Amino acid sequence: MVKLVYATENCEVDGLLESPQYVRTSIAAAMTMGIVPGKFFRNAKLHCLNLLLTYNEGCSGKCAYCGLSRTRETGKEWKEQSFIRVDWPVVNLDKVIRSMDSEGCTHVERVCISMITNGKARKDTLTVVKRLREKIPRISALITPTIIDKAWLYKLKRSGADMVGVAVDATTPELFEKLRGRGVGGPHRWLKYWETVEEAVDVFGRFKVGVHLIFGLGEKEKDMVKAIQRAQNMGAKTHLFSFFPEEKSFMQDSPQPPIRGYRRIQLARYLINRGVIDLEEMVFDEDGKLRNYNVNKELLDQLIESGLPFMTSGCRGKTLENACNRPFANCTPYQAFMGEFRNYPFQPNKQDIEIIRKQILSDDNENSWV
Repeated sequence: MVKLVYATENCEVDGLLESPQYVRTSIAAAMTMGIVPGKFFRNAKLHCLNLLLTYNEGCSGKCAYCGLSRTRETGKEWKEQSFIRVDWPVVNLDKVIRSMDSEGCTHVERVCISMITNGKARKDTLTVVKRLREKIPRISALITPTIIDKAWLYKLKRSGADMVGVAVDATTPELFEKLRGRGVGGPHRWLKYWETVEEAVDVFGRFKVGVHLIFGLGEKEKDMVKAIQRAQNMGAKTHLFSFFPEEKSFMQDSPQPPIRGYRRIQLARYLINRGVIDLEEMVFDEDGKLRNYNVNKELLDQLIESGLPFMTSGCRGKTLENACNRPFANCTPYQAFMGEFRNYPFQPNKQDIEIIRKQILSDDNENSWV
């Protein structure tokens, strides 16, 4: 893990490296921009630069699974906290913009700026989006419903964002309340998040909104598929993640979900987002486990063979369906090497498909639904 904080240029505010002059950027983005040295496993390429607003006081959210949570006790300042297992160095926004002209960024098709739960983020997100819009036409904003309203969404669109993401994460109101709301003393509310999804679709248009969902927070498979279908019915695609425990978070001892279950959900998401099938046609057992898609076996086999359902789901780019491909955000490179790519950042090859076919089989009856 690289532990670097970049404070390039003399644009500090009261001596603090804060937004909007500064942002945090994922190690993958920092590598792509040439700010941090390194190579991607299997020569994966990052097609979306992921940026995160940063403030000395950090995020007021207390989400049980999040590396940026106020409750996470690592003994470090917030700007030094890892997130999704890796460090996010602080970089001057001017440097980010200049780096986008570098040879390493020729394949970048989108930039995503993520808010945090901090009142300053409302104004600063608009400022950062405007600056980025001078350089690239495709900008996503991962927004925080708790601190914004519909009027602000119109401002975001006028600033230059063309797509937005809403990280609902937990798929039932009970889990959301337990892990993000009153259960952890957090500020987020289930109804507000889904209300914002609806408002964002109204402002940005159908399927220009993405709902983030995390598989493995304690839900049943049917709960996850219900949430995917709900988003689809509202005009929002689903960006699917697999839970990975963050050290020192409330859920640090929780296990990753089984890969077989995640493969089933990935395929269900793809079928729903493509309009091939909906929730009512699928069969679940009494424990909520997905047992049958009720899809033509030949079509299902073709989809599995393509590998497309198992790639990262994210905002589209100029040429790519999923420009935000987040290499190794759901697993370690070692896990990927051992055949447990949770989300493939590139199209799976023949060997990958063989592994996926073994993983996707039902736990107790290998031919019950495939």
